[in-house]
Amino acid sequence: MKPVLLLDIVGLTEQSLRDMPRLSKLAAAGWSSELATVLPAVTCTVQSTMLTGLPPSEHGIVGNGWYFRELGEVFLWRQHNKLVTGEKIWESARRKEPDYRAANICWWYAMGMSTDVTVTPRPIYHADGRKSPDAYIRPPALHDELVSRYGKFPLFQYWGPTAGIASTQWIAESTRHVMRTQAPELLMAYLPHLDYDLQRFGPNHPQAVKAAAELDAALAPLLDEAESRGYAVIAVSEYGIEEAHLPVDINRVLRKEGLLEVYVQDGKEQLDTWASRAFAVADHQVAHVYVPDPGDVARTADILKGTRGIDEVMDRNAQARFGLDHQRSGELVVIAEPGAWFTYYFWLDDAHAPEYARGVDIHRKPGYDPSELFFNPADKLAKAKAGLNLVKKKAGLRYAMSTVPLDPRHVRGTHGRLPAFRESTPLVISSEEQLPPFVEELMRSGKPIPAAAVKSLVLQTQGLPE
Repeated sequence: MKPVLLLDIVGLTEQSLRDMPRLSKLAAAGWSSELATVLPAVTCTVQSTMLTGLPPSEHGIVGNGWYFRELGEVFLWRQHNKLVTGEKIWESARRKEPDYRAANICWWYAMGMSTDVTVTPRPIYHADGRKSPDAYIRPPALHDELVSRYGKFPLFQYWGPTAGIASTQWIAESTRHVMRTQAPELLMAYLPHLDYDLQRFGPNHPQAVKAAAELDAALAPLLDEAESRGYAVIAVSEYGIEEAHLPVDINRVLRKEGLLEVYVQDGKEQLDTWASRAFAVADHQVAHVYVPDPGDVARTADILKGTRGIDEVMDRNAQARFGLDHQRSGELVVIAEPGAWFTYYFWLDDAHAPEYARGVDIHRKPGYDPSELFFNPADKLAKAKAGLNLVKKKAGLRYAMSTVPLDPRHVRGTHGRLPAFRESTPLVISSEEQLPPFVEELMRSGKPIPAAAVKSLVLQTQGLPE
């Protein structure tokens, strides 16, 4: 059986590939195609579609997060694999080959995943409020192997204002280690580096060229290792990133219309999901809008349709056209115009913003916040304060990182809607010269490879029937 290295190179497009000579060499020896992503084109949804071959309406991952109606809470970036319905690639393979082994290095929903090897970021939350970098690694002995060789997982280079190439390098080197020591039939790795500067500066900025070159350099040793060990390489991208120019404060619109409510604690406003008649879970260029009373749906839709920056407002019937009609979805799903994106902000005065708004706090914010990639440009001491907080941390003192700007106009790249331009269309690349029959048929007719076909692509590359 041909082993497969499945790489999720976030943000990979034809434009970024031009600045990646090692990956381009692999594509030239094999084949590449545009990839037809799913809506919303965000990490958790697209990855789940690739691994199960199912649309969001069936696997249930309708975004990077959603409103858990049974709990009355908004949660993003949950980790348990039981949230994903459907048989994954390796589970299908095991029905034919019971000894089939799979490893996951940082693909999402890793906790409780049925892979043989699992590596995923998992910070230590200390009793005194401090947070330290670490990872959940199974089997347990692998934790010490990876940490001794490559150091602790670089959490603060994985997300936040200091996010950079170090996290991708750690993942690539750990993937090489697992390839050498475990030799699984399926080895998956998630490489996030393009996501950072393309959102910070936009896909046409010189920093985007630099980021692609950095990623290619980090990737080269892994690709060389895969080639020497006889692995087929399949590289996929969840989405491409397009230029961003218009933030849309969707929750502020709903609040001004009297539909969204807040409550106050210690002078700071909090989103009141229990009392609100409508509120949005913003997720890049897509927002799930939850409207508990059916009598409020039509009015809410009309308000949003008249809001600048909104392209489409979809009810359940419209959601079905995109395979997004799941019970976790909002009563309405809203799509931003090209170049526009949704903030999660619900306060009207920054003085009343909740404490977490100025920090990197992905689990408490009721929506995605790309401003977490920046030190506040209006605060000239933001970096110095962050450095002082690190000193406090090393001394065992409590601290709060309040470095994130509340002005969303700094964000220059976004994604989430289906691509409006070829430049923002994601790719799939294979090192194999021979095309699977279904790929050959699609390419002959000029059609892209569906994200849901990635599962079939892996299994057919390995010579396994589905």
